[in-house]
Amino acid sequence: MVSLEQLTGFAAMATVIILIPGPSVLFVVGRALAYGRRAALASVVGNELGFVVLTVAVALGVGSIVERSVVVFTALKLAGAAYIVYLGVQAIRERGSLKEALTGLEAEAPDGGATRRRALAQGFVVGLTNPKTIVFFAAVLPQFVDRGLGHVPLQMVVFGLTFCLIALLCDSVWGVAAGFARAWFARSPRRLAAIGGTGGLMMIGLGVTVATTGRKD
Repeated sequence: MVSLEQLTGFAAMATVIILIPGPSVLFVVGRALAYGRRAALASVVGNELGFVVLTVAVALGVGSIVERSVVVFTALKLAGAAYIVYLGVQAIRERGSLKEALTGLEAEAPDGGATRRRALAQGFVVGLTNPKTIVFFAAVLPQFVDRGLGHVPLQMVVFGLTFCLIALLCDSVWGVAAGFARAWFARSPRRLAAIGGTGGLMMIGLGVTVATTGRKD
């Protein structure tokens, strides 16, 4: 259905794009600094699951609707931006209890699992409400489709899943790296609170950037 040449070419292009730090990387690093490595990795998984849904939506033609409609694009963009800002504010408000939260995560405490599930759900919402990802998929995926092979929607899904898998691996590396940096700050409650607040500020800044960035950026 999809030739090795097609898949290799797409994977190479996707890797180059993903390796350039963008909103997803900033979100993951912000989560890692605010809540730790495991919460960040759960956010990565949730974010990519949101991208999977967007991939299927684009394959079914929803992407073209978002791409053409300024109203739909703007509504999704503002909703996603507002949610990211909310998560940033939440991280800043919770920075004083980050030492206990980190201990719970590393010790596999019961509330650690709940925290990761919440991070997974939040990452999913962030990924799902990113209209630029829909537009990107709608613009790029068809370029690698061979209509002569048929099953065009299925080909687009394969390419989209390939993109999500590469993003999962790369973003996880960012999350782990930021999580290890945060672990050093965990030796001092004051330093940990400061780095947690920094992660929250990063998410707020990302949300504001997403909200104010033009449609074509």
